[in-house]
Amino acid sequence: MEQLLHHLRNLGFTEIESKIMVDLAEHGPAGGYEVAKRLGASRSNVYAAMQRLERQGALERMDGEPVRYRSLKPEELTRMISGRVEASLAFVEKSLPRSSGTAAPFLSMEGDQAVLDVLVRELKRAKREIVVDVWREEASLLREPLAEAEARGVKVLWACDGPDQGLSRTLAWPGWSDLADRRAGGRKFSFVIDRQWCILGMRGGDYDTGAVITEHPVMAELLLHHFTQEMVLFQLEQDMGEQLEERYGEHFGLIQSEYLNAEPEAEAQEDQEDQAASPITRPLSEDEGDPGEEVNGNSNRNTA
Repeated sequence: MEQLLHHLRNLGFTEIESKIMVDLAEHGPAGGYEVAKRLGASRSNVYAAMQRLERQGALERMDGEPVRYRSLKPEELTRMISGRVEASLAFVEKSLPRSSGTAAPFLSMEGDQAVLDVLVRELKRAKREIVVDVWREEASLLREPLAEAEARGVKVLWACDGPDQGLSRTLAWPGWSDLADRRAGGRKFSFVIDRQWCILGMRGGDYDTGAVITEHPVMAELLLHHFTQEMVLFQLEQDMGEQLEERYGEHFGLIQSEYLNAEPEAEAQEDQEDQAASPITRPLSEDEGDPGEEVNGNSNRNTA
């Protein structure tokens, strides 16, 4: 009983209103005198509360004298409350003043359940497209909301890493001695919803779950660009894997070796020697295009 009253209060009903609704649902139609007697409450307070509930549509007034009220069926009551809450939320979202700043904020969030809850909420709000880059563990946790999104017509583009090859193309940046050290940090995940809302985070490993959430266009562009590169590399490896390994080495090691050194000290020394000759330490592409426009068709990358 107390739990039911608690939830009714959370929905905006007062203590006495909640008790009246439960009493009428349990005992059937009654007048204010009967309800006040059973609740041990003031008749004037009960009468006033019953009139408020009638105006709100939570109780129905029956014909005849003396005045009697009856409760709605549970499904009718919840439907009425749901419609009212949804209408209020829609109005608030539309009418609440927005920040005058031009840059979207970067929100940092920690905690496994908190991150998953906000992610599921945004997946349910997706209208057109969801770009997903996750490991299998996170894919299994989010399978249901992603399936629901697809069922309502949202395009879902997948990139799903497995435990064996998920980091096969990780660049050997100094500071990571091997892939085991990298995995200790957890499994990376990212989502871009409607090419606007972004989340990038890590889960598992030696650290607590954490994520960065933003609608900044730069983050959307970077994540979509990364997804496109992964999609292209995966397809090339499927079609030309042996030729690529023969030409560029395992996991493109020969390409990486031209730009990165195994030891940070060696790289620092080489940087000092090259600084006077050129301020650029690696070539830049002239035009990498719009990564968002490249992610158009469904892609289901499965590297395991």
